[in-house]
Amino acid sequence: MTVSSITRYARALSFAGFGLGIFSTAHATGSFVVRDIRIEGLVRIEPGTVFAYMPIKQGDTFTDDKASDAIRALYATGFFRDVNISTEGHTVIVRLSERPTISTIDFAGIHEFDKDNLSKALKSVGLSAGRNFDKSLVDKAEQELKRQYLTRGYYAAEVTTTITPVDQNRVGLLFAVVEGPNAKIRQINFIGNHVFPESTLLDEMQLSTPNWFSWYTKNDLYAKEKLTGDLENVRSYYLDRGYLEFNIDATQVSLSTDRKEMYLTISIHEGEPYTISGLKFSGNLLDREAELKRLVAIKPGERFSAQKLKDTTKRMVDKLGEYGYAFATVNALPEIDQKHHTVVLTLQVDPGRRVYVRHVNITGNTRTRDEVVRREMRQFEGAWFDSNRLMLSKDRVNRLGYFTDVDVSTVPVEGTQDQVDVYVNVAEKPTGTLSLGVGYGSGSGPSISAGISQDNVFGSGNSLSLNVNTGSTNRTLSVTQTDPYFTVDGIKRITDAYYRTSYPLYYSSTNDTSFRIVSYGADVKFGVPFSEADMVYFGLGIEQDRLDVDSETPQTYKDYVNEFGRVSNTVPVTVGWSRDNRDSALVPSRGYYVQTNAEYGTPVGTQYYKTDAQMQYYYSFARGFVLGLNFQGGYGNGLGGKAYPIFKNYYAGGIGSVRGYESGSLGPRDKSTNDPIGGSKMVVGNIELTFPLPGTGYDRTLRVFTFVDGGNVWGTEGSSTGANGLRYSYGAGLEWISPIGPLKLSLGFPIVRHATDQYQKFQFQIGTSF
Repeated sequence: MTVSSITRYARALSFAGFGLGIFSTAHATGSFVVRDIRIEGLVRIEPGTVFAYMPIKQGDTFTDDKASDAIRALYATGFFRDVNISTEGHTVIVRLSERPTISTIDFAGIHEFDKDNLSKALKSVGLSAGRNFDKSLVDKAEQELKRQYLTRGYYAAEVTTTITPVDQNRVGLLFAVVEGPNAKIRQINFIGNHVFPESTLLDEMQLSTPNWFSWYTKNDLYAKEKLTGDLENVRSYYLDRGYLEFNIDATQVSLSTDRKEMYLTISIHEGEPYTISGLKFSGNLLDREAELKRLVAIKPGERFSAQKLKDTTKRMVDKLGEYGYAFATVNALPEIDQKHHTVVLTLQVDPGRRVYVRHVNITGNTRTRDEVVRREMRQFEGAWFDSNRLMLSKDRVNRLGYFTDVDVSTVPVEGTQDQVDVYVNVAEKPTGTLSLGVGYGSGSGPSISAGISQDNVFGSGNSLSLNVNTGSTNRTLSVTQTDPYFTVDGIKRITDAYYRTSYPLYYSSTNDTSFRIVSYGADVKFGVPFSEADMVYFGLGIEQDRLDVDSETPQTYKDYVNEFGRVSNTVPVTVGWSRDNRDSALVPSRGYYVQTNAEYGTPVGTQYYKTDAQMQYYYSFARGFVLGLNFQGGYGNGLGGKAYPIFKNYYAGGIGSVRGYESGSLGPRDKSTNDPIGGSKMVVGNIELTFPLPGTGYDRTLRVFTFVDGGNVWGTEGSSTGANGLRYSYGAGLEWISPIGPLKLSLGFPIVRHATDQYQKFQFQIGTSF
């Protein structure tokens, strides 16, 4: 090959796109033995890097072909924009011009995305600060930015790149974006649906046309991932109703000429519904055929349901997992009769090998101590694998409330056939909680309660909380510490110290009394677990209550002070029980919660007894609709012929009780002043229907609720509850799982009114449940 031919070859490579610079020629006059190689033009790159890529070494015979190979090899590194190879005697001279490096990458006109996320997206295509500049990568980066905007519905977005040279052979990149309007879904049409109306199918989709809540849900913005999920939802809807022949024939997405509106057309084939004509079992049933058959949720003669079939196979796999078969499979083999529209299902069972757990590994807990997670595990190392215990372990770790996600997986141990390792991967979340309650009453003005707690102090699993209430009728300062594993057997210890001031007569018509009840004390309580859901509590405390009366104090309180004195000391003993069977403590949709508590005032101080009970039940009767029932009751009485201590009275009304009424305003009133004084018996009931906010799909974090409340307080001698003992209210509100806790906005209206009642229509709560 001559010198001129090498020149032509190099130029051809340049035009083919091997770099930004122009290929130079190799000035060779013939072949010779290379005695030396000299590199020129390097600034940042080490000569050793060049020699590593060079196919020519000292002692080699230099030829035109080897010169061409060297040019190709050096250009292929991507480090250089110009390569020139020439010779002087027996020395090969390699003159190089390095590509500039990228100094900075910046963005302009970005409003829809976080710039850090865009930088990560560009890094995925190979473009980041410090890398060599490559125009082809810049083009890829522009396409990636446009793709990111397409996912948000910005079909008119334009991206322009400005390349600015800076010192030391570097360049700065600026991606300027004109976002333009995002395209809204204007219409969604179904073609071929005859059995189910279009409105029913649209309810199965997240994507929708614009509505009042689109600003929050963004469901009116087209996204391919969302559409794929929506089509699967529609497919599942038909398969769950027996339409085995259902098919989505075509999906057309069209854009208006101004790129502001989108139209979706979905063509489907429904087919005919199929009935199950037979059900068979095959494979290795482990002599448990009768037990496995009881788990079947489908029967011959019923219409086919994909969901019921899925539930059946899952139940069978879980049951086999309880006996140690970690990798059991159950496959449903259908025999379809298209003529009669029937199907025979054969459930093929393959239990695999029985395995035991070698190690349980905890990962992802950057702050929480390993033992805090491990002590919740009910699947033990060295024991047979048990899917039921593994699921229970996951639920218990979830109920700690320390993690946003808990993933439990099993991995076979290499080189064995009967061992698995269990991996529990958790994602930490902030465990500090701020709670806030605000109410505004017609007679009292605003009342505020607040609290701060840390549920996982220093990753130990212990909790510490400080609660402050500045309400008009009750003011509280309390500190509570909970150690859930005071002993290795799981006995819980709860220590509480408090200072409370109660102004029972805040709502008095005269409101010129300074009467108050001051209580302070401490108690310790131990919780002993009797099962995975049940716990029994035993506690002992000490308390002092002081009644500050004046001339305007109702006669009921004066009489109590005259008989028992201003100061009362109490040493209460408590016994309680609780069971929590809810699927979630934060947003429950099914299950129940029960707690009872009995308190006895020992002869060391004031003698009395009181019992309290609370029951909650949740039932999900439709997708996203949850019916919640709550009941609270309390009963107290004195012992030894003495009256029930008035400072232990129950109060009702307001936040967490009967909404629509002022806090603590219901119940008995003093006959002389008509002031609320509480009572020894209390009943409160709540019915709440929660459902998704219209237009938000099935988002559980933002919901609407309606409620009916009822309740009152009775029992204090010389008092009256008014013409109608019970008080009722109704209303509606909005619930949002905010970053600082559950937030509730409610508006309540009394159903039963009495001349002495005080009302509180608007309530605002953060961190409370019912």
